[in-house]
Amino acid sequence: MTGVSDQTLIVEGRTMGLGHVVRPGEIDLSHGSILYVDSVTVSFDGFKALNDLSFAIDAGELRCVIGPNGAGKTTMMDVITGKTRPDTGKVYLGQTIDLTEMGEYEIARIGIGRKFQKPTVFESHTVFENLELAMKADKSVWTVLFQRLSGEQRDRIHEMLSRIGLTERADSLAGMLSHGQKQWLEIGMLLMQDPQILLLDEPAAGMSDEETARTAELLQTLAGRHSIVVVEHDMEFVASIARKVTVLHEGRVLAEGSMDRIQNDERVIEVYLGR
Repeated sequence: MTGVSDQTLIVEGRTMGLGHVVRPGEIDLSHGSILYVDSVTVSFDGFKALNDLSFAIDAGELRCVIGPNGAGKTTMMDVITGKTRPDTGKVYLGQTIDLTEMGEYEIARIGIGRKFQKPTVFESHTVFENLELAMKADKSVWTVLFQRLSGEQRDRIHEMLSRIGLTERADSLAGMLSHGQKQWLEIGMLLMQDPQILLLDEPAAGMSDEETARTAELLQTLAGRHSIVVVEHDMEFVASIARKVTVLHEGRVLAEGSMDRIQNDERVIEVYLGR
């Protein structure tokens, strides 16, 4: 023991009363799930964006979340990342880390990365420099750019360039990339931060058919190494990557299961997929 009582959790040097001691960065995966959304309700001016929402994501899982506009998909991601506080309910990373008690920065630090629909990259810097800037480190932009990289760090960036398919564009300015390439670069930037969970908002939006197919391949290679939650409207894309699909409607889970099961669920057909 380190002088901390057994009713305290330590996360990144921060103590929290959550039952027992966990070393910084350690996540309790004893039950197999890495993320629990437990009875979460969020109201805006009387409208329940989330209504007693509950679901779980397994460690290493690739989960797709679909649903009509207003179903609560964005609010769900806002709650997980600390942008929105729930009226009731909790969100846990592993068995013990209560994300609803943490700020956005703390949540990002312990391993939850979020990508919004529109890619956000440093357009005036090269692809290589973007990955360098994103590397997990408490350093300013200028310190990172002017500090010499170690061989290990350089190898890691080159490995990421290969993984996201941008090796040949390493020295290109990010602003010169296609829309799809910028999406891959931003995913690579998130991966440089060693996330436990990736939340991706419509990663295939605006892509060509070829880019969409390559994005599907990329996400499939990441599953197992990371837990991935993809919010998407493109059903062909979802079908190409889905292992398990969660359908949201009116702020709660309407259906959950394989893509085949979802596509044949009468409730899902009625409220979202149509005939």
